[in-house]
Amino acid sequence: MTSVQLLPKASSLIESLRDIGYSFESAVADIIDNAITANAKNIYIYFDFNNKKLSLAILDDGIGMREEELIEAMRPGTKNPLDSRDANDLGRFGLGLKTASFSQCRKLTVVSSQNNQKVATVWDLDYVAKEEDWSLQILENDEISVLYKVDELKTNGTLILWEETDRIVDNSVSDANEDVVYEKIENLQKHLELVFHRYLKGKDKINIFINGEQLKAFDPFFSHHRATQELTEETITVNDEKIKITPYILPHYSKVSAQDYEYYAGSGGYLKNQGFYVYRNKRLLISGTWFRLISQSEMYKLARIQIDLPNSLDDLWKIDVKKSKASPPLIIRQRLKKIIEKIIGSSTRVYKGRSRRASDNSIAFWERTSARGEITYSINKEHPIIESFSKKLNKEEEYEFEKILKLISNFFPKDTLYADIGNNNPQSINKLDIPNIELEEMAKYKVLKEREFMTDNEFINYFKSTEPFSVYKNSWEEFLNNKGSL
Repeated sequence: MTSVQLLPKASSLIESLRDIGYSFESAVADIIDNAITANAKNIYIYFDFNNKKLSLAILDDGIGMREEELIEAMRPGTKNPLDSRDANDLGRFGLGLKTASFSQCRKLTVVSSQNNQKVATVWDLDYVAKEEDWSLQILENDEISVLYKVDELKTNGTLILWEETDRIVDNSVSDANEDVVYEKIENLQKHLELVFHRYLKGKDKINIFINGEQLKAFDPFFSHHRATQELTEETITVNDEKIKITPYILPHYSKVSAQDYEYYAGSGGYLKNQGFYVYRNKRLLISGTWFRLISQSEMYKLARIQIDLPNSLDDLWKIDVKKSKASPPLIIRQRLKKIIEKIIGSSTRVYKGRSRRASDNSIAFWERTSARGEITYSINKEHPIIESFSKKLNKEEEYEFEKILKLISNFFPKDTLYADIGNNNPQSINKLDIPNIELEEMAKYKVLKEREFMTDNEFINYFKSTEPFSVYKNSWEEFLNNKGSL
């Protein structure tokens, strides 16, 4: 038997590496992973529009690299993903720096400094295609000195520079494209504040800046709020490695401000963001998934579950190059399903509990009934206002009125309401804004008409528990004392 060495065609393979599937946000996050692994405490991201072309620089104050280390780091596939790694290493394949960068630009320059000795290398995809060779360019000192933001590189640290950013915007940056870039920057900020939120706070936190603005941690579990429920942590041991699972039930909207409720809904809203949040070394990999163990539900939308993995289980969880996909093995899926069964009950109770308590003790315009697995909403014909109006009608009119009420109930807009609640703060839907003066006029009529049949306390209880009087913003006791009592 003989063998022939078949090296991949440089121009073809390097272009293929651009299409692994990175988004702009995940590509930048992959570069930040390298900075954190290099013990950086401060990471700076800069966008530059000089000469009508977009350049992006990511600068850190990590340990930096010597020339031979930098050259090796620029090799596509510097690590075997099956090899054991340092517990704090956020990489896996040794591809992230290159594939993340190639996915967004055609020219990648890396400058690194150790003890103030700067070295720089360049992957230029057009140069590789022209030479048809895996030729990495090494820059001279005079070439390094004119690079964007290189003067801000400290004694130790690394500068990543993306140029020819054809995957971010067109090569020539127009006014319209600048708007696209600013939108991408805004989305990037939200993405990084979520993905690295556990790094952005605490005693050993890191600082990340975008064009000088410091990022703030976005905690998807709203863990600092007193109404958030942190349920019992569970541990699963696989291959002598521990997986920690911490469930959270977020607060009901009635327990938080409207601003906080909207903020912690996250991008896409509560319905989309329920489920598991998978972390490796505190870095978020995947968010808002049930791994197809159950379907998303309005009832479970307050449940978010933190899963902490060691990097030694990457292969078992099938962590991909982009660190944006994972799949739990069968043994883990079985345990997760049991954990879900415990948690969704708590989420459902929090979601339903507030409205149930409110309706149990009130006289509402709408009734909810549940029988044989079906839930029905209908207009409460025994509501005092409806009942009083019905009594004024003759038999034929009363019959027609009941038919109208039934038709309205039958066409209750359940699908629209379900969608609205899934994507909005329930407090913002169909806001009640009945002026106090209108309620007082209605109450006066009630008191004048029925004063001889009811005491002040009975009136007060009636007004507090009966819609629409229950939304009155002042005190019914004061109303009766000052205006309503005869």
